[in-house]
Amino acid sequence: MVWNTPPPARPRVVASGTEAKGSAMDIEDFYEADERRRRSEEVEMGTEWHDADGARYELSWVADTGELYVMREPNVAMTTDPFGDVWPGSLRTGSVTVGVVGWIPDHHRLEQVLEGWPEAMGRPDSVSWLAERLRQAQVPRRPPGPAPGVGPDASQG
Repeated sequence: MVWNTPPPARPRVVASGTEAKGSAMDIEDFYEADERRRRSEEVEMGTEWHDADGARYELSWVADTGELYVMREPNVAMTTDPFGDVWPGSLRTGSVTVGVVGWIPDHHRLEQVLEGWPEAMGRPDSVSWLAERLRQAQVPRRPPGPAPGVGPDASQG
């Protein structure tokens, strides 16, 4: 799936980099921090990733920035309706978090690093497989080069 705009929900974001330093922010703030994110094609790399506790993640890659990020949903209680069907309980939008987990410069490299992801995603604790693949491939969390506001041009505006 490819998104040309951010998803309609407004989950909170735990962003990497200097714009947040690990603090949570609204998804709109995340996109506003770098307008390339809003304009960019996004490649979805699965919506059924899970951690050891069973929390669900979605994995996407932003083409214009090279950011690989996850959206994490907390575990929700399941409820049974009067007909015996089981449904997830309500989930507050603000309880969904987003975090940049890596920087991959192009789609070809993305496919190389995550080769086998559809099969891995279906396994228990598949997020650990993802983290290990990123480590093995030495995927950085940020693009190469100085951080924004650092370097000889930092004082020029």
